Amino acid sequence: MAFEGLSSKLQNIVNNLKGKARVTEADIKDITREVKLALLEADVNYKVVKEFTTVVGEKALGQDVLKSLTPGQQVVKIVHEELVNLLGKEAEKLNISPNPPTVIMLVGLQGSGKTTMAGKLANLLRKQGKKPMLVACDVYRPAAIKQLQVVGRQLDIPVYANENTKDVIQIAREAFKEANSKLNDLIIIDTAGRLHIDEELMTELQNLKAFAKPHEILLVVDSMTGQDAVNVAESFNNQLEINGVVLTKLDGDTRGGAALSVKKITGKPIKFIGVGEKMNDVEVFHPDRMARRILGMSDVLSLIEKAEEAIEEQESIELEKKLRKQQFTMQDYLEQLTKVNKLGSFKSILGMFGISEITEEQSEMIEKQFKLSKAIIQSMTTAEKNDPDILNAARRKRIAAGAGTTVQQVNILVKQYTDTKLKMKQLMSNKGSIMKMASKLGKNMSPEDLKNFKF
Repeated sequence: MAFEGLSSKLQNIVNNLKGKARVTEADIKDITREVKLALLEADVNYKVVKEFTTVVGEKALGQDVLKSLTPGQQVVKIVHEELVNLLGKEAEKLNISPNPPTVIMLVGLQGSGKTTMAGKLANLLRKQGKKPMLVACDVYRPAAIKQLQVVGRQLDIPVYANENTKDVIQIAREAFKEANSKLNDLIIIDTAGRLHIDEELMTELQNLKAFAKPHEILLVVDSMTGQDAVNVAESFNNQLEINGVVLTKLDGDTRGGAALSVKKITGKPIKFIGVGEKMNDVEVFHPDRMARRILGMSDVLSLIEKAEEAIEEQESIELEKKLRKQQFTMQDYLEQLTKVNKLGSFKSILGMFGISEITEEQSEMIEKQFKLSKAIIQSMTTAEKNDPDILNAARRKRIAAGAGTTVQQVNILVKQYTDTKLKMKQLMSNKGSIMKMASKLGKNMSPEDLKNFKF
């Protein structure tokens, strides 16, 4: 996962600091040197690293820290604040036009993930009330149009394409007419890329920009390319004056240097991040939340937002009613497992709680368990799902055969279901509504409260 190496190194530094009752100037010099090495190993731009560590060192040497009762925590606070500043301070909103349609133009090198990201953004903004249309203006890459059409069908979002011309201005003109007739208030243009930046590519993009007059030009950058991603961002910004950056593949095994360098070098904010392969795996980029994750602090707000997307309030109310009336069935349990799975990989969910020790293999094993649980429950009859108490030895043997697994696995699932049902009921009796409790936790607690919150 992105930042994994950097995160573990910074967390070790932070943990060593927390135990210190007193911090000397020598300690702070050692700390800044370790932070510098960690950032350089994460492929962060050297100028950015130098400025970052200089500021941290200067602030940490202030008398407020040296004389503090908790100097270690004060230094941690400084590192956190400077990470937030480096990443952009606050989340940047999209420029939505008051006179529809809003036009978003996605640009970037070939292979950066533009086409998939076009679908993810359309899906995300549709949840916010927009009526999107995707426009296929990548007329050179083989199967690019087909790929966008597949994404559109998967999401049930219209795609405009004209395979009879390579004139992107003509395609855009026709798409705008189609969007106006269908009342689409959001147009996302997927443009062509190259394996490298060249004059022909930039000329086409500049011409398309002049015609389409996009409200947002978002550069899609593959974070796996490390420092090269920053160089690409700088070049595109010089040629097109981009409005922001979208980092893809942040769930991959990448050092994270691009995310920590791009805002400082280009002056343009990171607006969205891709965190997985599913169409829901895109997030608004929040600098403070990302800084918390890097330092191993919990990111409860992002988790709550994902949960609220997956679980509608009415569904939550119905679930609570079932639990109170002892009507929580195996089918309900399956639905809850499915919703948890939609939140993203288990590894990414734990990352929001500040837990980064889990390996990719462990995460995959847990997700395989989700699929196995689904197969077992689907092999049950309606009566068995409604009343697992009737699951005798013969029934369990039949279910195991139907799911292609063992009776032992069936027994484990039944126990998990029973334990979950009991814990959920206890949670509600003690705390009230699950969704209300989560919303109150995320929206009313300060960052310091969240940092100290115990799970």
